[in-house]
Amino acid sequence: MAAVSLSVSTVKPLGDRVFVKVSASEEKTAGGILLPDTAKEKPQVGEVVQVGSGKRNDDGSRQEMEVKVGDQVLYSKYAGTDVKLGGDEYVLLSEKDILAIVS
Repeated sequence: MAAVSLSVSTVKPLGDRVFVKVSASEEKTAGGILLPDTAKEKPQVGEVVQVGSGKRNDDGSRQEMEVKVGDQVLYSKYAGTDVKLGGDEYVLLSEKDILAIVS
């Protein structure tokens, strides 16, 4: 079996799915206490790096995606599938799991 090399440029989400690069989690609290890796919460903010072609409607047409590459988004806490590519963390999630675009 041949090995497959995956990178962000080779992964294209299908339908209404979005590929998001996860932002770095907080290293310390507001009071200055350093957090160990086990105590850090999974961040819910990231940057959209790839988008799918959109959800297919009942009549066969495609619904345009509301987010685009480069948008900073806030997404649901337990949404999506975690993917690690080249040392960076990404989340593959459905557009409906995106709560807001952060400006």
